[in-house]
Amino acid sequence: MSPLPSEPAERHRAVSRRFSEAVHGATDWDTPAPVDGWAARDVVRHLVEWFPGFLEGGTGLRLPPGPSVDDDPVGAWDAHAAAVQGVLDDPETAGRTFSNPHTGDHPLARAIDQFYTSDVFMHTWDLARSTGQDDTLDADTCAQMLEGMAPIDELLRSSGQYGPRVPVADDAPVQDRLMGFIGRDPAWRP
Repeated sequence: MSPLPSEPAERHRAVSRRFSEAVHGATDWDTPAPVDGWAARDVVRHLVEWFPGFLEGGTGLRLPPGPSVDDDPVGAWDAHAAAVQGVLDDPETAGRTFSNPHTGDHPLARAIDQFYTSDVFMHTWDLARSTGQDDTLDADTCAQMLEGMAPIDELLRSSGQYGPRVPVADDAPVQDRLMGFIGRDPAWRP
């Protein structure tokens, strides 16, 4: 697997392409997902539904709506991913600032990369595992994310965005350690 690009627009392109492969490879949208109470469809729903409000609240930018996740999860994801990529590729938004009372001010591309693209990266494992596809993630990115998140463990847990840590051996593959850190059991199967 090639390392992910470092530039936010190209990283999003690569990460969303990988998630798109899992979306297009899914055949049962009602199969359970590794997040308690979620089905495969809910993994897509999460990404398609939380980010538009976050983006609009921090920039005033409104993504165009796509199909309903309930009616067309593939179409919903494709429209959403294209809209986010459009924001990242648009020279008009290049100099914009994302401002949020919880996260502070960030250049827009960096905010998308830090808060959204990283979420897509981690949820790729959820969707691929749920639907019986290859769930291998880029090991270097897993290591970077784990290294960056470990010092703020308590903050992440208190946010309600991550489940309780799942114990994983210290010498387990880095992907398993990242999944355990964010509250996924690396051995989970539907």
